Amino acid sequence: MAFAGLKKQINKCNQYVTEKMGGAEGTKLDLDFMDMERKTDVTYELVEELQTKTKEFLQPNPTARAKMAAVKEGVLGDCMLLYGKKLGDDSMFGTALVEMGESLKQMADVKYSLDDNIKQNFLEPLHYLQTKDLKEVMHHRKKLQGRRLDFDCKRRRQAKGSHITDEEIKAAEDKFAESLQLAQMGMFNLLENDVEQISQLATFADGLLEYHSQCTEILKTLTETLHEKRDEAASRPKVEFVPKTLADLNIEGIDGVNGTNFNNSVISTRATPISRSTSKTQPTHNKPDLFDSWTINSAGSSQLSSPQHKPYQLELHPGQQSGNASPLASPMKSPAKTPMTKAPCCTALYDFEPENPGELGFKENDVITLINKIDENWFEGSLNGRTGYFPVTYVRVDIPLP
Repeated sequence: MAFAGLKKQINKCNQYVTEKMGGAEGTKLDLDFMDMERKTDVTYELVEELQTKTKEFLQPNPTARAKMAAVKEGVLGDCMLLYGKKLGDDSMFGTALVEMGESLKQMADVKYSLDDNIKQNFLEPLHYLQTKDLKEVMHHRKKLQGRRLDFDCKRRRQAKGSHITDEEIKAAEDKFAESLQLAQMGMFNLLENDVEQISQLATFADGLLEYHSQCTEILKTLTETLHEKRDEAASRPKVEFVPKTLADLNIEGIDGVNGTNFNNSVISTRATPISRSTSKTQPTHNKPDLFDSWTINSAGSSQLSSPQHKPYQLELHPGQQSGNASPLASPMKSPAKTPMTKAPCCTALYDFEPENPGELGFKENDVITLINKIDENWFEGSLNGRTGYFPVTYVRVDIPLP
C-alpha cells in the first residue's frame, strides 16, 4: 500500500474514533436511506438463515445429511422388503411387508424429487442472491462508509486550519456522492425484487403440495391393500397341525438297556430275562442318566414315570453280565441345545462425545450392538436403548455385520 493510501486509512480511522468516542458529528443521511439499510440487513440475515433452515427441513438429521444422504422412508422400506422376501410368498405377513416396503420406497423416491425441486428452484436462487446481488450491495455500502469518513475527516481538518485545499474536499465529496448513488440503486433493486422472490416461494409451496399429494395416494393404495390382506388372512380356515413323530421322520429310536425302544407315545420294551441264583448277588447298579424318567414294570412294558419315582435297578448275579450293561454309568450326552446367534457388536476403544443430533455417545469398553454400516467412516448402532451413529475408528468390531 502506497503512503498516500495508508495515510487515507489512518485519517478514516481517526474520524471514526472521533465520532464514536469524541462526539464529533458526521454527515447524516436521510431516513429513507437508513430504512433501506435496515431492510437490506434483514434481507442479508434472512437469506443466510433461510438456506440453513430449508436444508434442515429437507433432512432434519445433520448426521444423516452429511453421512447417509438417504431418507428414512427408504431405509425402513429396504428393511421391510428384505425380511418380507425372506419369509417367502407363502407367508401372508411376508407379502404384506413387501407391499409396505415398496410403498415406502415410492415415498422415498417422491422425497428425493422434492429435494431436487427445492434445491434447484429455491435454494440455488437464494445462494445466487447471497453470493452476487447481496455481496455487491454490501460492497457498495462499505465503500460508501469509507468515503463518507474520508470526506468528513477532510472537512474537519480544514476547519481546524489544516492544509486541506478545496479541491481535495471536492474530490472526496464527488467520490462520496458516487458511492451513495451506487449503494442506493443496489439496495432499491434488491428490495424491489418481490415478484421473483415470491415466485420462488410459490415454487416451494407447489413442490410440497405435490409431495404430500403423491404420498397420500401411495398411502391410500397401501392401506386398502393391507386391509384386503388382513381380511383374507382372517377368512382362511384354520389348519389342524399335528406334530410329526420320530417314526414319521424315519428316525430310529434309541435302544436302551434290555432292548428298550422309544417309539411314539407308547414305548414297548422287551426285557431280556435275567437269571437269578441263590448265590450272593452283586450290588445293584443304577442308571440315572438313562432311566431317571422311566420305570420298567414286571409285564415287560415301559411307561413314563413322574420325577418322584425311583429309577429301576438292574440286579446282576456273580459272573453274569448284561450285553448292554456296564459296571460304570454310561455317559449320556445332554440334549443338543440350539446355539444362540449373537448379534453383531463392537467394543469402544475410546470415549465418544456426540456433537450433532443423531450421534451415539459412549465410553471406553462399552459394547455396542451394530445395526448398519453407513459408509466407510460411520456405523449405526444401539447402546442401552439409545440408537445413533458413531465413527468406525472409535470401535473394534467383535462380531461383524452379516
